Amino acid sequence: MPLAYKILRFPYQLFRPVYERTSFHRAVIEEVAEPELRQAYKHCRKITRDHAKTFYMATRFLPTKKQRSIFAVYALCRYLDDLVDEAEDLLREKKIDVNEIFARVEGWKKDLLDTYSGKVHEHPILIALSDTLESYHIPVELPFELIEGVSMDLTKDRYETFDELYNYSYKVASVVGLMTSEIFGYTDKMALKHAVDLGIAMQLTNILRDISEDLDKGRIYLPKEDLDRFNITEQDLFSKKVDDKFRDFMKFQIARARSYYESSDVGIPMLSADSRQPVYLARYNYSKILDRIEELDYQVFNQRAFLSTSEKLAMIPKLWWKR
Repeated sequence: MPLAYKILRFPYQLFRPVYERTSFHRAVIEEVAEPELRQAYKHCRKITRDHAKTFYMATRFLPTKKQRSIFAVYALCRYLDDLVDEAEDLLREKKIDVNEIFARVEGWKKDLLDTYSGKVHEHPILIALSDTLESYHIPVELPFELIEGVSMDLTKDRYETFDELYNYSYKVASVVGLMTSEIFGYTDKMALKHAVDLGIAMQLTNILRDISEDLDKGRIYLPKEDLDRFNITEQDLFSKKVDDKFRDFMKFQIARARSYYESSDVGIPMLSADSRQPVYLARYNYSKILDRIEELDYQVFNQRAFLSTSEKLAMIPKLWWKR
């Protein structure tokens, strides 16, 4: 084995047990003494592990207290997103009406306000969130903006301009970055601006990766002004044909997303030292999805762009060496 390869492989071997042992994250939870709170954090950890594998992997570099709090925030965000997604499915099946959906959303907003005011709830996510709020200041306006963002999917399935899409992306993604930044800690408030950019970049990546799935739901997140610029119609999209004008369109969208990733890089060094590595990992692993779309020749309609676990793990020595 070449010496250079051994050197680059060293940090992977060093951190491999941290990534591969399930007991590592178990210990993070087991050190919580109070049984109900421990179960609440277990619930949040499972949601994070099951639905955000790249993010879950990255959290293993955080101190244990920050890990637990990140699990609580992610679980809250996921629950709110699923609340609307499931209601949307019921709405399509005409098993529920819009008023009932908004009543459920308003109920959760009330529960959030109660949690912020110190009232104890039985829901495990709110139990974990309440404990998190004792250590970290996360303004209640942030989860409220997230609720507003995910609720937009109930009434809006087209975007005329990028400004409209930016507003949506801010509420469903950047707000999550702002919440987690309060847990990560930062030395300069400018870090928050760049956290917003990272959220925008990740949401744009999601949209490009999931074009086909969204079309199957009758939804188009791609701004009409951009589609018009490249002479692409809705009928072109629903035909799911990849031609030169679609490739040019995707190149433009990928370049835009990468510009937001580049801006986010300025903010990561402003985070607390013990939180930078997981954010770097999440940022670089997520942005690699754009590389994969290019490698697939923009065939997003019949292939899903993703990274395997081994590819995500391979970023550890690369980032270690780079830093």
